[in-house]
Amino acid sequence: MKKIVLALLLVSALLSCKEKTTDTGCEDRICTEEFRSLVIKFVDNKTVGTEVKDFSVVNQRTGEKVYANSAAASNLIKGSFIIVDDGNTKSMSEAGDDLKITGTSVETNQTKSAIIKVKGGKCACHIEKVSGPEQIAFD
Repeated sequence: MKKIVLALLLVSALLSCKEKTTDTGCEDRICTEEFRSLVIKFVDNKTVGTEVKDFSVVNQRTGEKVYANSAAASNLIKGSFIIVDDGNTKSMSEAGDDLKITGTSVETNQTKSAIIKVKGGKCACHIEKVSGPEQIAFD
C-alpha cells in the first residue's frame, strides 16, 4: 500500500512540474543585467549645466509624455535629466521613436527643444539611442 501511495505521489509531482512556456513572439535571447538610461544635459551659453523648469519628454509617434522610471533619482547634476531608461523599452518601437525633449531656462526664461531617436521594442533587452544631441544649449 505504501508503494502505491508513493508511486501516486511521484506521478502527481512529475505531472505538476510540466514546463510552462509562453509564446511571446520573441526568439530566445540572452540579455545582460545592466540597466541603461539616456541622459540629456541643459547648458547655458558657457556650456555650464543650468537649472530648467517645465521639462518634458514627448514621444512624437504616440503623442504621449514619456517618464523614465529612474527619473526620480535624477537631476543630481545641475541641468541633467534622465529622459528614458530600460523601463521604457516596451513602449518604444523597434524602428525607433523620436522623443522631443523640451525645457525652459530658469535664468533666461528661454525654451529650447531637441529630438532624440531611441529604439526599443517588445523583444528588446535595452533601450538604444539612435541619434540626437547629448546636450541642449541656451543662448
